[in-house]
Formats: sequence, C-alpha cells, structure tokens
Amino acid sequence: MRSPTPDNLWIRRFRPSPDAAERLVCFPHAGGSASFYVPVADALSPGVDVAAIQYPGRQDRRHEPGPASVAELADRIVEALAGWDDRPLTFFGHSMGSLVAFEVARRMERTGSGPVRLFASGRRAPSRTRDERVHTLDDDGVIAELRALAGTDAQVLQDEELLRMVLPAIRSDYRAVETYRCEPGAVVHCPVTVLTGDADPRTSLEEAQAWSEHTLSDADVRAFAGGHFFLSERPAEVLAVLNEHFAASARQG
Repeated sequence: MRSPTPDNLWIRRFRPSPDAAERLVCFPHAGGSASFYVPVADALSPGVDVAAIQYPGRQDRRHEPGPASVAELADRIVEALAGWDDRPLTFFGHSMGSLVAFEVARRMERTGSGPVRLFASGRRAPSRTRDERVHTLDDDGVIAELRALAGTDAQVLQDEELLRMVLPAIRSDYRAVETYRCEPGAVVHCPVTVLTGDADPRTSLEEAQAWSEHTLSDADVRAFAGGHFFLSERPAEVLAVLNEHFAASARQG
C-alpha cells in the first residue's frame, strides 16, 4: 500500500491531523466545493483527520470540465484515494455527495478496503429516482433552483459575474446526479447512517429509509428539523452524530 501523498487537486485537508486514529472523507453536494467542510475539520481535528474531496470545475479547478457522470467521478476519486486507507475511513456525503460516496465505497470494497461507515446526508436512496431536469433549464432556472435550496454560498449568489462563471460546473453536477441510475441490487458492506431534513423537498422519509436496501449491514435514519441544507442550520446536532460514531469506534479500538 502506498503512503498518502501530499494533498492534491482532489483531496483537501484544512486541519491536517497526521496522528489521528481515523479519517473522515467528505463529499460535497452539487455545485459545492471541499471548503464547505472547513467547519467539520475545525470541529473534529486533531482527533479525526478530515479530508474533503474537491471535484473538478470549481474554485482552483474551475478551468477543468465538470464531472460527466457520477460513475466517472467515483472512478477518479478512487484513484485519488489510493493509499489514504492507512487508517479506518468514514465517508460523509451530502446530497449528490451521498451518491458519489456510495459509489466510491462500492469500488473500494471490491479491492478489500472501503469505509467503516457511510453517512448519507440529504439524499434519497440510490434506487429512488425522480424526474428532475434542472440541468436542462436555462441559467436563470438553475439560479432559481440554487436560491430555493439555499445551499450555495450567499456571496456567490449575490455576485452575478461570479455566479455566471461557476454555472457550467453547477450544471455539470446536476446533469451527473440527475442522470445517475444505480445498478440493480447495488449495495455496500458497511453500515449506513442516513441524515435527512424533515422538510427537505428533495427527499421524503420513505426515500431516506430506502437506504436500508443498499447495505448488507445496518442502516439507521436520523431526522433533523430543516430543509435540504439542514446540516448548515443544525451543525451542532450533525457534529454530535459524527462524534458519537467516532467515540464508539475509539471504544471498540
């Protein structure tokens, strides 16, 4: 196994914790970036080494084409994570990031690695689809969607020039997630904890509970007050769930 390489285009560590016993890998939402997880790194370091994935097409990767599909994105992230499983991995994905984390976990498990737990936040189960076509809307339509979900940095939404600059990457993300279809019977071996907002217009409780069909281990659902970005509205409560997980892992270790 190769030792972890220095942080690269794909993997960002805002509070590197080389002596931590465990590593949390975070996967952003559609239109999101690795920096969305800075508060998580601040809260969990130095006890947990937090690594956030930076998708192409945004921030310092804005000149690269955005992801063509969730599958292609997962393939490239698996390559980027080679050697980073030198300690137990936990995956945390929000919205689109939940699907990406799920597909990365499936691929890694085929080679005998993979996460000890997957946190799937703000996303219905992989087999639950809706006829969503945000990626086919004009720019104003995509912007309206971003404002409705309130997940994009307010500064970006207020800066018309910046917003138009990042729209291609956002549209690419939406295309990838809206055209995603999981393989029949697709599962991970690790347990799954599902986090969902009780007023999320994109995920019903039944759709969240259906994640139990995609793991050969246990699945549990934690509901929070809030919409699609409940984790930004309830950060302390979400962090408490993560701390509970890592505390249990420490006791078992």
